[in-house]
Amino acid sequence: MEKVKIGLIQMGLKTGTDLEPAAIRDAMNEAHLPYIEQAAEAGVQVLCFQEVFNQPYFCPSQDKKWYAAAERVPDGPTCQMMQALAAKHRMVIIVPIYEETVTGVYYNTAAVFDADGSYLGKYHKTHIPQVAGFWEKYFFKPGKSDWPVFDTAYGKIGVYICYDRHFPEGWRALALNGAEIIFNPSATVAGLSQYLWELEQPASAAANGCFVAAINRVGSEAPWNIGEFYGSTYIANPRGEIVAQASDKEDELLVHEVDLAMVREIRNNWQFFRDRRPETYTRLTDGE
Repeated sequence: MEKVKIGLIQMGLKTGTDLEPAAIRDAMNEAHLPYIEQAAEAGVQVLCFQEVFNQPYFCPSQDKKWYAAAERVPDGPTCQMMQALAAKHRMVIIVPIYEETVTGVYYNTAAVFDADGSYLGKYHKTHIPQVAGFWEKYFFKPGKSDWPVFDTAYGKIGVYICYDRHFPEGWRALALNGAEIIFNPSATVAGLSQYLWELEQPASAAANGCFVAAINRVGSEAPWNIGEFYGSTYIANPRGEIVAQASDKEDELLVHEVDLAMVREIRNNWQFFRDRRPETYTRLTDGE
């Protein structure tokens, strides 16, 4: 299959952060259901949500309360719900979620369900920031997922999560492993990194000859108020062109059809993979 219709959902938080994580989860899952139905009606074949989509971005805090937001993958309530919806709508669904793997061990995760509802696997966020407002090492263990690429009913997809996008090595690893579309669910606010939002990921799409789908949440989240999540969810093609983009403030389902034949066309034109010299790059991994 060469033509694939992608759906991306960006959304603001629907409750206060004073509620318990389970109540927030249920409210956010419920808020996504109409958009999932819209996606199905629009013929979306691959759907993705924002980073830790059914919770606030709680990392400005260092509050143990949020450990209770973690769920098991694929057996927790959110994954079970999304697995059923994937099968119902014949839709691949990427579920970015807070995961507990064993008691007290937590990851920033994206689970992938194929169009028949089967669980294909997961990606653990690799690069974990630890700076003011983004105390992620308190909540997430760094992943070692070995750059999985999921061979879905509608193409080969990879996932890279939020802060990962600043590291070019993972984009290249996913592309070399066969990814035609790479999804980057994020939670990023206006300020320091906003100008990079439309720079790094289109550049990575061009450098690796693949499509990139970047998803960001919207609004601000009290009591932390670290800034405005500016949405601007988009899809970039293998030339590095942004071909579809959502608003910067509103809940929105972005739908766009991509032609995977373009991956071969662009890679044949540029031949970046042929001209790589990995034997000269060992210094990149030999030391600090």
